[in-house]
Amino acid sequence: MSIRAVRGATQLDVDQADHLLERTAELMREVLRRNGLGADDVISIFLTATPDLRSAFPAAAVRGIGITDVPLMCAQELDIDGAMPRVVRLMAHVETSLPRDEVRHVYLHGTTVLRDDLAGDAR
Repeated sequence: MSIRAVRGATQLDVDQADHLLERTAELMREVLRRNGLGADDVISIFLTATPDLRSAFPAAAVRGIGITDVPLMCAQELDIDGAMPRVVRLMAHVETSLPRDEVRHVYLHGTTVLRDDLAGDAR
């Protein structure tokens, strides 16, 4: 078993709490599903949100899907001119037997442009 980092992002249509929680939960579920992981495989998760997202903490969505006993941290993404708006990003540290080159990073709702080299079969 190795420790690996899995990256991902999703873009919101609007800054509304329910929408932010729904999109963040979807992102976390996809990270788990695409990598064959369960909640017990997660070590920690670092989440960021762009400065235009203020309606809810992304970590609340992760807790809402049952990942309640791992360290989570939220931070604000850098406010760079021209950056994609309304984006939640995550980096999850997980225990997995997958080799590094088989880890599947997840980019949803238009965010593949952020890291198309990592996105794989993102939608």
